[in-house]
Amino acid sequence: MGTHYCHLKLDERRKLAKWLEAKMPISEIADRLGRDPSTIYRDIKRNRYTDGELPELNGYHALVAQEKYEQRRAIHRKMIIHPDLKAAIEDRLKAGWSPEQIAGRMRLERHPIRVSHETIYRFAYSKDGREEQFYRHLPEHRRRRRPRGYRKHNRAHIFDIQSLSHRPERVSERFEFGHWECDLMMFRKEHGKVNVTSLVERVSRYAVVIRNEDRQSKPIMESLINGLVPLPAAARKSITFDRGTEFSAWKYLKAGIGADAWFCDPQAPYQKGTVENTNSRLRRYLPRSTAPTALTNRYLRSICHRLNATPRKCLGYRTPAEVFESNLMEIQKRLE
Repeated sequence: MGTHYCHLKLDERRKLAKWLEAKMPISEIADRLGRDPSTIYRDIKRNRYTDGELPELNGYHALVAQEKYEQRRAIHRKMIIHPDLKAAIEDRLKAGWSPEQIAGRMRLERHPIRVSHETIYRFAYSKDGREEQFYRHLPEHRRRRRPRGYRKHNRAHIFDIQSLSHRPERVSERFEFGHWECDLMMFRKEHGKVNVTSLVERVSRYAVVIRNEDRQSKPIMESLINGLVPLPAAARKSITFDRGTEFSAWKYLKAGIGADAWFCDPQAPYQKGTVENTNSRLRRYLPRSTAPTALTNRYLRSICHRLNATPRKCLGYRTPAEVFESNLMEIQKRLE
């Protein structure tokens, strides 16, 4: 069972200052206050007043010690002390950024007042944050964090495939640009067969979302070809799929745009974790209850723009769009 550390109060600091002035031993002061001696030593060290110009004023003073203590505590309440900061963080959360992305981007942009992602979470789940239901702005909109469940898979066999275990190391380790991961996002059955293909480039985490009218494999492959063909060949070298039958017509890719296809092991979607992670981000805007009429190309492009303009920790808090465009420029320079 954990213990709760109770900080010294102002009346205790007044007694401490008086007894220190009387040269009382720390052990006796601790006994009188009912505190551990280490607590007394720590408070004296952290809250001692030092004046370089007037050294005779140096020492432990109760009111000064209390003020220094409150200033340190205020650091953990930045979002209350600075309402503009809280409003800016709230806007970013509403735009789909995670607390970690917000904190990382602040460091990258060298904001004068910054917070860590833990500070954002602590505020959201604090008494003040709960009163205004700030947790609703977090990515999962939950009152408490909970363990992730496991997806159930019921896949048929696809033959003549290239296993992920044979994928070159330069692709697996994200050393080479132009390799993608792909998955299908489904919606409730009462909405029909309409679904979307989610496509993510592994190095930049750049996302593309495409609407499909059903799960037939050949039309899905044709939409992938149409979506990637405007890119230079070096930006569309391969795509990694799971064993879903909707990807059984993978050979059209090679014939259409020259891209290789790699397949995860059965019931192992974690092997294409980049697109799985992207799907969880997309679900903020495309929940399973989404009606097909809402899946217009304009709406899907706006979602992609939002995801691709959000900084990512794995990219040093650059955005997927920035990294993707940088790699395309390098390819263009090589071609010139």
